[in-house]
Amino acid sequence: MTAKSLDTKLSRIHSDPQGCKDFILADAKDADMALSIGAPGKSPESHPNEVRYRSLPEFRDIITQIVEEKLVDIMLMSASTNELLTIQKRIFDNNPVTPAARANDTTDVHIVRGGRYPTDPSLPFRTATLDHIQCGRVECKPEERRLGADLGLYSITFNNDTVLDRAALEEYKQFRLECERKGFRHFLEIFDPNNPNMVEASQVPAFINDAIVRTLGGVTGAGRPLFLKMVYHGPQAMEELVHYDPNLIVGILGGGAGTTYDAFKLLSEAKKYGARVALFGRKINNAENQFAFIRFLRLIADGEVGPEEAVRAYHGVLQRLGVTPQRSLEDDMQLQTNVMSYGGNGKVVSIAPTAAKEKAHAECGCGCNSGKCNGKAEKAATNGVDFTKMTSAQKMAYHKARWDRILG
Repeated sequence: MTAKSLDTKLSRIHSDPQGCKDFILADAKDADMALSIGAPGKSPESHPNEVRYRSLPEFRDIITQIVEEKLVDIMLMSASTNELLTIQKRIFDNNPVTPAARANDTTDVHIVRGGRYPTDPSLPFRTATLDHIQCGRVECKPEERRLGADLGLYSITFNNDTVLDRAALEEYKQFRLECERKGFRHFLEIFDPNNPNMVEASQVPAFINDAIVRTLGGVTGAGRPLFLKMVYHGPQAMEELVHYDPNLIVGILGGGAGTTYDAFKLLSEAKKYGARVALFGRKINNAENQFAFIRFLRLIADGEVGPEEAVRAYHGVLQRLGVTPQRSLEDDMQLQTNVMSYGGNGKVVSIAPTAAKEKAHAECGCGCNSGKCNGKAEKAATNGVDFTKMTSAQKMAYHKARWDRILG
């Protein structure tokens, strides 16, 4: 059986928490347990002033293609999609990608048209059961538990409310005990309070960090999550959590779609300050070309390219594919989040597009100053290439050649 890249990376990270450079990338395709009809994303067949969404089969076809291309380490799905693709179609067999399923769906992710559930204080709820995730039935035989996913996402939303938070913790405790009995692994998602009046905004990063540490303080190794999934609150909060427990693997969630630079810079900054995992859902699903978008996330995660040059190269791929971008390159280079702010104070910072272009062309060495590289940068498209001896421009040229073959 093919080794799962997740297991390999987790082992290396735990063996050398300070020195290991591995980064885990996940695609969160579990949105049908939250966004309902809109979960698959907008269909390319939609027209101006008309919102049309992909069908569920189209959504699952994209998942299959991403898994087949081995673009991520984890594919997070709903229990129903997991049943079809993992248990029935067996797409994860002999593949390094690990299947995972959303194990609970608290009320703050019940996003339906005309509904107000996300604005009410979060309540614990579980649609899926572990047995249904593992074998597709209400009770699994011991030998059937490996038919489906053995990894799930469990989510908690702390609201600084004694009654509600205690209930959430009790549910999480029962979930952990069931996981241990049934040989099921999990990672823990911690959402910021969905009632904004319960915690003063400047205290949210500290509140969440303390809530995480307090929650896991009494959990022994057999019941601990493999890693965390949480909002990135800036370098200071990330450094604090990673410093407290170097063995606690911290991951970030992507949040809203935003610009391409938002996504790429978020990944780069979070990794810089200690994150080891990124789980992007809407940022991937809303991309013009999901496959190219994920490949650039992978390159950034592996430290091969920076976020600024990745945005430019991504637009270059779209141009070669004949795909119209949602934004101009200049607009897509705008940073709309607070990832550059050390304290996470919400300050919006954007990079000057002209400066970014000049820097990239200076490194390219192609003699181009028109904003469209003519491809003269040296390409190291040979087997066994040593990336440590390549410039950023050479790495980009190498990978562009690969994308051209894969994406057409």
